Amino acid sequence: MRVFVTGATGFIGSAIVQELLGAGHQVLGLARSEATAQALTAAGAEVHRGTLDDLDSLRRGAATADGVIHTAFNHDFSQYEAAAQTDRHAIEALGAALAGSGRPLLVTSGLAGFDLGHLPTEDDSPAASFRLSEPAALALTAQGVRPIVIRLAASVHDQGDQGFVPTLINIAREKGVAAYVGEGLNRWPAVHRLDAAHLYRLALEQGTAGARYHGAADEGIALRDIAAVIGRHLNVPVVSKTLEEAADHFGWMARFVGLDLAASSALTRQRLGWQPTHPGLLADLEQGHYFGK
Repeated sequence: MRVFVTGATGFIGSAIVQELLGAGHQVLGLARSEATAQALTAAGAEVHRGTLDDLDSLRRGAATADGVIHTAFNHDFSQYEAAAQTDRHAIEALGAALAGSGRPLLVTSGLAGFDLGHLPTEDDSPAASFRLSEPAALALTAQGVRPIVIRLAASVHDQGDQGFVPTLINIAREKGVAAYVGEGLNRWPAVHRLDAAHLYRLALEQGTAGARYHGAADEGIALRDIAAVIGRHLNVPVVSKTLEEAADHFGWMARFVGLDLAASSALTRQRLGWQPTHPGLLADLEQGHYFGK
């Protein structure tokens, strides 16, 4: 299968490219610079020049592919709403290029916005979402596209991670304490980057139209436990912050750090045969590379 991948040189996308190539697929990767183009070529992928907000380039790339995996996202979380709108426009452009073909379009979402009283499953719909990718993708079913949603864990971890957990570590370094909110019993799911890449491939090959799959190897880790590992490795105290104190301590992260995001991935494992094999988040943190060791 010839697969167009956006975000192909990113933290997750680069692992997906290697996963696809290793399984015998051809990869056409979106490149916004000469450096990313060279990285794609070195990885064994073809290069398609363009950017996330160049909708014509997205349509052209998708039109030449048997399927699309969309992982590109502007991860400036201080401008999250604007990034979500850019993401929605990109998905609509990719979908327009695939309309009427039945070809798969995999998009990335998250595990926020559920208020169910039970561990959310793949069959549950969020009451609200920080990202617009899921509704934008699922709306394409009516246009003859095969949209598939990958709901990734809050922490996709491995060497090179620049997401939520490294941000917590940097805040702990700056403030001199590793903090959580309240009792710290709210949970974050997590998945190793290579397990996530494997999930994308399985969903591309086997996923059904409108399916939602959960990239959560650790279905929920208490934030207090994450803070405890950070505190031990940085040799700083581990403390609780009130909701009122959280905004000042965590900055833009305050809106996320108190959320309970735990979710089941049982149906994903059952439906796709996905079996994570790489270290969980706490084991990965203990290896030390998150702390420059």
